Amino acid sequence: MVQKYQSPVRVYKYPFELVMAAYEKRFPTCPEIPVFLGSEILHESRSEDGAIHVVERSCKLNVDAPRLLKKIAGVDYVFFIQKNTVNWRERTLRIEAHNETFASRVVVRETCSYSVHPENEEWTCFEQSASLDIKSFFGFESTVEKIAMKQYTSNIKRGKEVIEHYLKELISQGITFIPRWSPPAAKEERAAAVGRAPGAILDPGAAGGSREPAASPCPAPEAASPDADKLDADYIERYLGQLSPMQESCLIRLRQWLQETHKGKIPKDEHILRFLRARDFNIDKAREMLCQSLAWRKQYQVDFILQSWRPPALLQEYYTGGWHYQDKDGRPLYILRLGQMDTKGLVKALGEESLLRHVLSINEEGQKRCEENTNIFGRPITSWTCLVDLEGLNMRHLWRPGVKALLRIIEVVEDNYPETLGRLLIVRAPRVFPVLWTLVSPFINENTRQKFLIYSGNNYQGSGGLVDYVDKDVIPDFLGGECMCTVSEGGLVPKSLYQTEDEPENSDHIRLWTETIYHSASVLKGAPHEILVEILEGESVITWDFDILKGDVVFSLFHSKRAPEPSHKEATSPSPSAAGDNVQLIDKTWVLGVDYSRVESPLVCREGESIQGSHVTRWPGFYILQWRMHGPLPCSSSSLPRVDDVLASLQGSSHKCKLIYYYEVLASKDFSSLDSVSSSGICALVLACSS
Repeated sequence: MVQKYQSPVRVYKYPFELVMAAYEKRFPTCPEIPVFLGSEILHESRSEDGAIHVVERSCKLNVDAPRLLKKIAGVDYVFFIQKNTVNWRERTLRIEAHNETFASRVVVRETCSYSVHPENEEWTCFEQSASLDIKSFFGFESTVEKIAMKQYTSNIKRGKEVIEHYLKELISQGITFIPRWSPPAAKEERAAAVGRAPGAILDPGAAGGSREPAASPCPAPEAASPDADKLDADYIERYLGQLSPMQESCLIRLRQWLQETHKGKIPKDEHILRFLRARDFNIDKAREMLCQSLAWRKQYQVDFILQSWRPPALLQEYYTGGWHYQDKDGRPLYILRLGQMDTKGLVKALGEESLLRHVLSINEEGQKRCEENTNIFGRPITSWTCLVDLEGLNMRHLWRPGVKALLRIIEVVEDNYPETLGRLLIVRAPRVFPVLWTLVSPFINENTRQKFLIYSGNNYQGSGGLVDYVDKDVIPDFLGGECMCTVSEGGLVPKSLYQTEDEPENSDHIRLWTETIYHSASVLKGAPHEILVEILEGESVITWDFDILKGDVVFSLFHSKRAPEPSHKEATSPSPSAAGDNVQLIDKTWVLGVDYSRVESPLVCREGESIQGSHVTRWPGFYILQWRMHGPLPCSSSSLPRVDDVLASLQGSSHKCKLIYYYEVLASKDFSSLDSVSSSGICALVLACSS
């Protein structure tokens, strides 16, 4: 595979002619670059007017390689051919180099250029690109590639330091200005009028010249890219952080590829960099991940989510998360009171779509805040901190359907917002958390896991706790600080607000998912609602989770060896459409104990109750989950009906019950492990908000 390198644009805040004088001091030898042992001019030529000067050199390098490898190769030194072409008229230098040693086995090509800054003619830009292609090397191809890339990258930034070293040396000698090239006729006229100043450096390309005070550089935007399509090294350091030469190269090459292949607006540089970091700067993997994300953003108009999304009032009241100043490193701080959040109620009341869109808006807002803090603090801020309070965490958070929905949200977030979590502070972790962490941690990326700091009880207070990462005047009041925090305290979502399929999510929102894990059903007087589950293996597990939204029902589970025929019945419904979501399977001619059998005792479920359960099947065949309307039951000691039954009969004149339900079939061997893994719901929402 061909290894490539592309540098950002590096800027010297000196005129081109002075930089060229510093560059020439690198030859014939350069003690500042130890591997460069010397050079010899092979060919030199000038144009008639002296504007173009070409020098071809043979350069001798001492490569830092194992002695055994040098012995096998039969050489101690490596020779390169370097061709320099200076155009004084255009004020450019082009450097082309290739290896002479082992040219048939290893192909190294390098191209560098010096040119005038497009926004400030008193500054000089430098760019560098290179490629390495090892065709064969005595079976040591991989080793040679690693040695070559290591040595090359270690000398890249060293090259800029060398130029700056010689620039300072020139200035210390009093040389601060070198006149620009001019045609010979103009040069003679100027020499006659001005004369030659003692100690001046000769005008480039010809004899004669003058020494003048250094011109005042015209202002240019600080850390601005010399070209809209290129990245400046100072810009990278100011807005993106310290990157190694190869990391800079990966960013620039991926950015160039996007400019060539993606019409219109490309992602911001910090966004591209996140995907590179997520894939350890493997360009091919990062490009694939980024392209999938860009298609996703375009399809669902995610770029406009901050303008289009307005959280519903219920979400604002019960979602226990919000932004709260920043941490000591300047990262935006997000507070999540997970222990106070009714995740089950939010999923049932708002649906997965609304929660997903809200989490996406949090991530979009987080990126926006990072950019703002970068400008405020004058250093790169590319991630945020999440502070998670687990006070109040209990078994209601270990709800499998909710966990599944949240894991789907996490998958979307991890695919499209990688490397946005800078630090995760978990406080007031309950006693059960270490057990849960043991189960959850294998599913968390190692890089992400290293960002987790977990405190149990009151251990977050004092030295080594929150004060190490968050200023005292920012610690929320509910954690013992003095800062009032506006994050909602949450609470249980009223079941009266739970959605059914008759009440779909707001159609004005862009749907990111096309299905939901819940179904709704109506149970009519004389017309139960039934679900068929076919079991092919005897040892399986049927699980269910349902909520009674209206009326009282009786839940039962039956088994049959033959498949029933589904039918929709209107029964005694008051309108033809009232039974549209009611399905009956058990034929009225079937006889209990003959055609089918009961495998779970009837369970009376009252309005507002949430029911979860499971059944381990003993035989293959067809299992039927049934919900039927609960009628008055006679009391064993009296013929009078129960008060609850009388009230229930007076409540709804429509003789209709409503419920939402979810069911799943698992292999018995997977049931226990999945039940344990479902506890990852405790961290699911944490990661969804801060991955």
